[in-house]
Amino acid sequence: MISVRGLGKTFTLHNQGGVRLPVLDAVDFDAAAGDCLILSGPSGAGKSTLLRCLYGNYLPTEGSIRVRMPAGKTNAADEPWLELVGASEQAVLHARQVAIGYVSQFLRAIPRIGALHVVAEPLLQRGVSRPEAEARAAALLERLRLPARLWHLPPATFSGGEQQRVNIARGFIGAQPILLLDEPTASLDAENAAVVIDLIRDACAAGRCLIGIFHDRAVREAVGTRALVMNAPEAATQPHPPGARTSSQSSQSSQRIAADAAQAG
Repeated sequence: MISVRGLGKTFTLHNQGGVRLPVLDAVDFDAAAGDCLILSGPSGAGKSTLLRCLYGNYLPTEGSIRVRMPAGKTNAADEPWLELVGASEQAVLHARQVAIGYVSQFLRAIPRIGALHVVAEPLLQRGVSRPEAEARAAALLERLRLPARLWHLPPATFSGGEQQRVNIARGFIGAQPILLLDEPTASLDAENAAVVIDLIRDACAAGRCLIGIFHDRAVREAVGTRALVMNAPEAATQPHPPGARTSSQSSQSSQRIAADAAQAG
């Protein structure tokens, strides 16, 4: 469902004299239907940056991200695969609507909008009727153990764990075949994390492809089918002439993918 080759991302800090900060270097992997690919590695290895590149929030410095579009929802050229790197804004937005979902670390919602509408909104934007969208949103919120008395209140008034359950419901409701998860259980207690684990397992069983970062080792071991082991690139470098090889280019090998059951530590 998604194929990544030679992906690199270097940030240039223009307010610090053009210092170049390599974050990703030569990332290669494929993920298919039914996978839950765990992004594993130390802090600074670029796990969240990789997710943001896959979602189109960051433009990679180099490499390729190819996403398989659902049948009947391909691009204008009717190609089943969309190259995200360098794609138009319209193409990226379309891919997000029909192919790639994202659960970020924190909920970003319009103030004064009730939780039920926040969760139903992705379906409403796709033309689903309001009664159906709200019914599906209610079912997810109920499964995630958010009390019904909170559904019509704005999530800004909720606790961190309650906000994250709204965030998870919003991410899962669209049923895009690819779903990116950035530490979805970090603010949840054990009981609520167990519900999310079941959601993830059900999504994989239904043929969705999940790629995620999980703070809790027990969660990683419960949901992961494979792991992408990531290593931090070299430290920041000063500006260099065009064509010169950076230290990260000369010493960093490709990221390694472990196809065994995830035992990411």
